[in-house]
Amino acid sequence: MRILIIEDEAPLRVAVADSLKDEGYRVLQAADGAHGLRTALEQSPDLILLDVMLPKLDGFALCQELRRQGRQVPVLMLTAKGLVDDRVAGLDAGADDYLVKPFSLVELHARIRALLRRIDAQKAGPAEIQLGEITVRLKERQCLREGIRVPLTAKEFGVLQLLIQHMGEAISRDRFLDEVWGYTAFPSTRTVDNHIAKLRAKIEDDPNAPQWIITVPKVGYRLNPPS
Repeated sequence: MRILIIEDEAPLRVAVADSLKDEGYRVLQAADGAHGLRTALEQSPDLILLDVMLPKLDGFALCQELRRQGRQVPVLMLTAKGLVDDRVAGLDAGADDYLVKPFSLVELHARIRALLRRIDAQKAGPAEIQLGEITVRLKERQCLREGIRVPLTAKEFGVLQLLIQHMGEAISRDRFLDEVWGYTAFPSTRTVDNHIAKLRAKIEDDPNAPQWIITVPKVGYRLNPPS
């Protein structure tokens, strides 16, 4: 597995790189956003560790550009910003997880393993599924309604993907937080409910009487299998 570190603080970048090499990963490095974007596009790493405050191109813009070009490499943002608004901005830009500095290398490695496991699970699942007029292409991370793209945020797609991978199974709110967000830093599980509501508004014919994403009382949600 190749991991790209995009971080302008040289001591931190080198320390993280050395720890990853010790774990058996191949490591690529970039000290600014422009170099990092070029490296990501040219080298196609398996995972990116991305600082937010970068010279030349910040982490939010870099992540958005990767997603705009269809690159779905998992991105773990590393930043000194710890406010909820900043975390949400990173996730909405397309990041898969968020780690606030200072962090322990043990936690960093655990989050990397979790993200890579998630990618392995995605590869093992179906490539495409049809939910009425909605087509979900998992490998391309695309959602289409009769061929027209339905814009989903990274987390909305992650919620839908987890439901698809466990079709018909009740998924708890805590499991959504663990497997889609990768951490439990949000104040409550209402975060999941809000994303479900937005997702229903985009893929259900009638969000108030959903056909696909069904509420399981006192548990969470499940996805009805297509007939």
